[in-house]
Amino acid sequence: MSSPQKQPPTATPPSPPPQAPSPSPSPPAPRGGGFAARLAELQVKRPALPLLLTGLLTVVAVLLATRLTVLTGFESLLPASRPSVQELDRVAAKTAGVSTLFVVLQGGEGTEARALQRAADALVPEIERIGPPWVGSGEDGVHDAYRYLSPRAGLYVGLDKLTKLRDDIEARYAYEVNKATGALLDDDEPPPEIDARSIEQSLGLGGIDAGRYPDGYYQSKDGKTVVVAIRSKVIASDFAAGAEAIRRVREVVDRVDPASFDPGITYGLAGDLATGIAEYAAINEDLTDVGVAGALLIAAVVFLYYLRVRMLVAMLITIGVGVAWTFGVTQLAIGHLNMATGFLFSIVAGNGINFGIIYMARYLEARRGGADLLEAVRVAHRETWLPTLTAGCAASAAYGSLLVTEFRGFHDFGLIGGVGMVLCWVATFVALPSLLAVMERLVPLDQGASGLLGGLRRRAQGGVAFGAPFARLAARSPAALTIAGLVLAAIGLVATVTYVRADPMEYDLRNLRNDERARAEQIRLTALAEEITGYVGTDGMAILVDRPEQVEPLRAALYARRDAAPEGEEPFKEIYALQDFVPADQAAKIPLLQQIKDRVVRARKRGLIRDDDWGRIQAVIPPDDLAPFGIADLPAGVARAFTETDGTRGRIVYISPISPESVHDAHYLFRWADSYRETRLPDGSVVLGSGRAVIYADMWAAVIDDVPPAVVFSLAATVLVVLVAFRGGRPAFAVLAALLVGASWMAGLLVAMDVKLNFLNFIALPLTFGIGVDYAVNIVQRYAREGAGGALTAVRETGGAVILCSLTTALGYLALVRSQNHAVRSLGIAAVIGELACLFAAVLVLPSALLWLDRKRPKGARSFLAVGRPTT
Repeated sequence: MSSPQKQPPTATPPSPPPQAPSPSPSPPAPRGGGFAARLAELQVKRPALPLLLTGLLTVVAVLLATRLTVLTGFESLLPASRPSVQELDRVAAKTAGVSTLFVVLQGGEGTEARALQRAADALVPEIERIGPPWVGSGEDGVHDAYRYLSPRAGLYVGLDKLTKLRDDIEARYAYEVNKATGALLDDDEPPPEIDARSIEQSLGLGGIDAGRYPDGYYQSKDGKTVVVAIRSKVIASDFAAGAEAIRRVREVVDRVDPASFDPGITYGLAGDLATGIAEYAAINEDLTDVGVAGALLIAAVVFLYYLRVRMLVAMLITIGVGVAWTFGVTQLAIGHLNMATGFLFSIVAGNGINFGIIYMARYLEARRGGADLLEAVRVAHRETWLPTLTAGCAASAAYGSLLVTEFRGFHDFGLIGGVGMVLCWVATFVALPSLLAVMERLVPLDQGASGLLGGLRRRAQGGVAFGAPFARLAARSPAALTIAGLVLAAIGLVATVTYVRADPMEYDLRNLRNDERARAEQIRLTALAEEITGYVGTDGMAILVDRPEQVEPLRAALYARRDAAPEGEEPFKEIYALQDFVPADQAAKIPLLQQIKDRVVRARKRGLIRDDDWGRIQAVIPPDDLAPFGIADLPAGVARAFTETDGTRGRIVYISPISPESVHDAHYLFRWADSYRETRLPDGSVVLGSGRAVIYADMWAAVIDDVPPAVVFSLAATVLVVLVAFRGGRPAFAVLAALLVGASWMAGLLVAMDVKLNFLNFIALPLTFGIGVDYAVNIVQRYAREGAGGALTAVRETGGAVILCSLTTALGYLALVRSQNHAVRSLGIAAVIGELACLFAAVLVLPSALLWLDRKRPKGARSFLAVGRPTT
């Protein structure tokens, strides 16, 4: 976000080098007296003291900044007081202590399914030996669940169906007995035949028997993939512990060596733990890449402006100090970064370096005018401290417009940016003069450098030449440029209104996350493992009730909402609870099952059942000691997903989406969230729901609610600054008109590029006014001093510093385009567009309009902006 008042030294513009005609040097600053003069003397004569103080503070700040963590979840963008965030924290405290890690074993051509099973069996005990917190449990199938549930499978059959099965078996048994004894009447109709297959289908665990879990393993139907599922006590957001858990698991897998069971076996890691750690690592890598890219781009443009290595080094050290102080304070004030603030390093650097640009320009101008080191530092102190402090405070106010928001992504962004501007200003005036003094002692400043570099310096005229091309364009056709700028602004406004009415929000969540191409294989393995294992909770949202007795009323209420929805707009698919594994009417079913068993055993004794059929039937008929059971009796492998961290069972309910793909559509998430956000039960109790569906819906609500007041606050602050700076009148009107043109261009370009608005690039909107007003202010201030016809001089002399300030800010944003995160990229694109649009409006359309208006005035008249005042 650009500083709204990054004012170059307009009072005394940089003078050309001695070889070119130059204005008279500024009068020397009075010696002695004043804090600025005494500070300059200390920094020049004893630079070690301020540099030592700066170094100590910077070391402390860096140590603090290295403790910053990055919160990658959407919930980190909302205030902790939001009910959805509080409920999410409550549920997470009970359920998020267990994360999932999958070891996916895949076989090549010719690999037998049994080889994969043996490899998985060898891995499970070795992985479990790692122990907590890294590994809580490991399993390669549903063997425990099958052993427990298989003899009790008949209890899951409906009472009516079970009664009919018993009656059919008894009828068939009686028929066969009568037939064998000759008591069968001629007109007796034979009842349905009862064989092993029909009994298996009626009483068996159909999911397993049908091949969902071949031989009880987490194995694909084609036999080419087996999954070892690990439950870890490490949560996916704990990067250090999660990385250690993955390292230990990988070490065990490599030691066991699945390929030793078959050379074609390979493995990969997947699951929410692997995904969370990979995303965290990607964001950290992203922060480094974006920060380095931003620093290199800013350094390059600063060097091209000054063409002096010492100036570049001094300014980079200074801004490095300011950025370090900023994020050291961030650790103390906030303690973490989030998706919105994680990339502020390059933005703060791009904005904060402008104080050094202003200071350095005035220092070099004084040196070119013949001042010695001490005198040049005094002049730079005296003539830049107040304008730059004003600029820093104005920049902080621009960032501060985000502090009026509830959305934590905006609020933290505004706090860090606002504090950063002040600290970068302090770093400039504390460190930069001392650095210049040290460099001067080591290698005196060469005013008349020869060779290619000296020639380039003379042609660049200390950066003043940067504004010359814009001055030539404005002089060539001021009327055409003015009209074209206004027409484009009008088109931009009309297009913006149309765009807003068409709802420009980004609803595809895949466009707000990290680029998935870098993790395509891990994403594929995770989807494959989830499909094979059927783990509950991967896509479903967890709801935590207060008492197990609330589960059934909750399900009834939620299913009523689902069934009442129009066709094609159902909010969810199913609801899962541990109670699903406890069959109803067990006391009534057990006698029926025993009767069924009795008839089947009798049939076997009479030879009515063949030996091969009997082996299959034995696996599904109930044991003699069959008894009712509850959720406390279920094995851990069945109950784990529904078990709280303290061992409590039966209070967790999962609500699953319509399909895995639907969770990427924000429209669907809103519908899903509304369906379970709050449910009032018949007894008057209220059950709250959370999860990413509710969090995302609340996040958008916060964004939509917060942007208007942030924009209004920013606009009001900008207008107030302009009115105070120019005491109202035409100068203020000219600045605000240029701002409107730049903002309209920005909006029009965003529409033309079909840039969707999201929770991150919205940040650029309330700060557009601060970005746009800066450059117009400087041009108008210089024009007002020059008088009629002074618009070209303003662009030529002041435009260079204005352009450099804009470029450093724009390049800080441009670095964000390197990010892997789509939302961060969109912020960079929107901010760069706004920065360049407002810059061109200030250095091209504004001077063209002023020049055109002055030419239309009578010869010898005051300048357009000086009406009512004597021309200066």
